[in-house]
Amino acid sequence: MSKPVESLKEATIRFAGDSGDGMQLVGGEMANTSALIGNDIGVLPDFPAEIRAPAGTLPGVSGYQLHISSFDIHTPGEKYDALVAMNPAALKTNLENLKPNGILIINVGGFKDRNLKLAHYDSNPLEDGSLDKYQLFAVDMNTLTHKALEELGLSAKIVDRCKNFFALGMVFWLYNRTMDHALSLLKSKFSKKPELAEANSRALKAGSVYCEATEQFATSYEVKPAKLPRGKYRNISGNTATALGLIAASQKSGLPLFLGSYPITPASDILHELSKYKHYGVRTFQAEDEIAAICSVIGAAYSGSLAVTSTSGPGLALKGEALGLAISVELPLVVCNVQRAGPSTGMPTKTEQADLMQALYGRNGEAPLPVVAASKPADCFETAYEACRIAIKHMTPVLFLSDGYLANGAEPWPIPKAEDLPEIPVNFAKDPESFEPFLRDEDTLARPWAIPGTPGLEHRIGGIEKEAVTGNVSYDPRNHEYMTRMRAEKIEKIANDIPPTEIEGKKTGDLLLVGWGSTYGAIKTAVEHKQKEGKPVSRIHIIHLNPLPKDLGEILKSFKHVLIPEINAGQLVNVIRAKYMVPAIGFNKVQGLPFFSSEIEQKIDEILESK
Repeated sequence: MSKPVESLKEATIRFAGDSGDGMQLVGGEMANTSALIGNDIGVLPDFPAEIRAPAGTLPGVSGYQLHISSFDIHTPGEKYDALVAMNPAALKTNLENLKPNGILIINVGGFKDRNLKLAHYDSNPLEDGSLDKYQLFAVDMNTLTHKALEELGLSAKIVDRCKNFFALGMVFWLYNRTMDHALSLLKSKFSKKPELAEANSRALKAGSVYCEATEQFATSYEVKPAKLPRGKYRNISGNTATALGLIAASQKSGLPLFLGSYPITPASDILHELSKYKHYGVRTFQAEDEIAAICSVIGAAYSGSLAVTSTSGPGLALKGEALGLAISVELPLVVCNVQRAGPSTGMPTKTEQADLMQALYGRNGEAPLPVVAASKPADCFETAYEACRIAIKHMTPVLFLSDGYLANGAEPWPIPKAEDLPEIPVNFAKDPESFEPFLRDEDTLARPWAIPGTPGLEHRIGGIEKEAVTGNVSYDPRNHEYMTRMRAEKIEKIANDIPPTEIEGKKTGDLLLVGWGSTYGAIKTAVEHKQKEGKPVSRIHIIHLNPLPKDLGEILKSFKHVLIPEINAGQLVNVIRAKYMVPAIGFNKVQGLPFFSSEIEQKIDEILESK
C-alpha cells in the first residue's frame, strides 16, 4: 500500500552538521534537483566563521537552508519545516528555528557522549523529552551507511564521509525528489575515482530505501513547479552571476576581460569562475596581494582592456590608495566588493552591508566614484554588466557591491539573450590632430581613452594633478579646484543615465520602505504581505547608490514616513538624511545574518500603529 502524499505550496529545509560533513554539497544538490523540476528556490549556505573549528563544537557547525515553493519567492525562508541534524552541535544551534511539530531527522550515530559534551548538553536530548514537540526521526546513519557500503571494501573514514548522502536520500524520499540528477552529479564529480561515486550513490539510494522499507514517515510531501515566466533557466549563485555579467560586458564591448585579484572570502569564487573562460579571451591574474591586484588592473585599463578586480571589505581598504590613482587618471575599471561582517577580519563567512561608507568615501582627497549594488543572486549579472557599462561610457572606476548572502545564495535565472543586453560602445581616440588627454566630452565630461603606442597619441598620466585639457603636471591652485569640481561633476552627470525609480505600491502614502543590496527579498516579501492586509505601504530599491537617482528626493518627500532596513548600524539612512533632509527611520541588524521578512513586518506595524 502506497503512502499518502501531501501537497505543499512551500517548504523550508535545513541541513546542519559538522564543517566536514558535506552539508553544503547535499544541500546544494537538493536545491539543484528542486530547480530542475520547476520549483522556485531560495538558499542560504551558512559556513562556520572559522576555517577549521574543532569537530563537534558549536562554532564548527555548517548549515545549508533551502526554501522551495510552487510560487515566486524572494527569501531562503525563516522557520524550518524540516531539520536534518548530524550531531548535537548542529541540533543545538538550529533547533530554535524549527517549527512546532516540524520534522526533525537526527543522525543518532553522531550523538556520542563526547559530542554531547562538546555541544554543552547536560543530558541527551534524544532521551530527556526536550524534543517531544517535534516529529522526531532518530536514525543511526553511521551504522546504516557502513552496512550499505560493506561490500565495497573502502576504509572506515571514506565510508563515514558518505553519510551525508544517506541523509539526502531520506530527504529526497520525504519530498518526492528524483535521484537522477544527484547520481549523474556523483558520476561526474568522481569520474577519476569511480569507487567514491559508487559509494555515495549507494548511500543515497540506501537512505531512500530505508524510508520506504521502514515506513517511518507517515506521509511524504510534494511541492509542485512554480509558474515562472517562460524562458530557459539555470540555477545560479551571486558570484557566478557576477563573473558571467563581466564576461557578457566584455563580449558586448569587444574588449578583452582582465581580472587581477587576490583571493579573499567570500569573493574568491569570482576569480575561480572567470579562470574557466580563457576561450572567451578572459585573462585572470592571482596577484601577491590586494595592492598588486588593483595596480595590475590599472595597467590593464590603461592598455585598453575591460579591467576588473574582486575583493571583500579588508581588501577594499588596501586598494584605497590605488583606487584614488585610478580616479585621478580617469580610467575605466570595476572593483567588485563582496561584503562580509567586519571590522578587520571580523566574521569572514557571514554577511553584512557595512562597506557602503567605505565605498562612497574610503579614499584620500576628493575622490568620488559611481557605486552600484546588486539586489539578488541572479541580479549580480545585470549589476556587474551595468558597472562595466558606466565605467566605459564615463571613463571612471566603478564600485560594484555584493555581499556574502548574495555571493553564496542561489536562485533560478532566466538566461538572457545577448541581443537584449544594452550596447556598450567603445570609442578609442584615433585622431592625433584633435587629441588632448583631458579634453572632455560635452555630455558626459569623460576624457578620451587612448591606447598607449598609438602614433600621435603619446601622453602622460599619473597621480600628480593634471592641467585641464593638456594633462600636463600642474600645481596651479585654481586648476586643482577646477579639476576637482570637474571630476565630481562628471560622476554627478551619471544620474542622467539612471532610469526612473520604480515604486511598488502607491506613489504617496503613510510609509515608504527604501532598500539596497541584499535586503531586497526580505523587504519585498514584507511589503507584499502588508499590502495584502490593506496597509498603506510602498517600496523602492536603490541600485545606483552614487550618484543617487534624480527623482529620489521627490519620492521620499511624498510619504509621511520613510523606513530604511539595512544589515549594518545605519549607513544609507545617514546619507539619505543628510542629502534630502528627511527624518528617515533606520532599522538595523548587525548579526552577520540577513533579515527575516517577519522582522521587517513587525517594524512596519510598529510605525503605522504609532502615527
